Amino acid sequence: MIRLKTRKVFIVLFIILLIETSGCSNEDIIRADRIVVEKRITETNVYKPINEIDDKSEIQNVKDILDIINWENVMVQMVRFPDYKFYFENFNEESQSDRLTYHLWISPNKDKIELVIESKSKYIQLNKEKSIELFKIIVGKKLTEIK
Repeated sequence: MIRLKTRKVFIVLFIILLIETSGCSNEDIIRADRIVVEKRITETNVYKPINEIDDKSEIQNVKDILDIINWENVMVQMVRFPDYKFYFENFNEESQSDRLTYHLWISPNKDKIELVIESKSKYIQLNKEKSIELFKIIVGKKLTEIK
């Protein structure tokens, strides 16, 4: 009888722990109020905001794409400044100093994008499908529409 009660308590605690753990992994998605997108406007490192995404489903889609990426842990030096930068913004956070900024480059063929999280030394070149999907959400245009 006592073993059965102990077992039930253990199972309930395990389920609670499992729910809490899975909830933590999505915490950033829930807390992101918008994505701010900036475009490089000169050949130097000067950017201006061009898009703000506040649709929760689009924010979720971007986070889902970024979460499934197998980032390479490598510090890269690109030959030019990023074409775009974007970051998630939470209106309730007082400090934005810990915010991750994603740097985005368009490939010369305009069919893929490369992403870098500079502060974390992370790099990835997305496949064509994910590049098209992410770029359309972030910039609001198709890769092929970019001059």
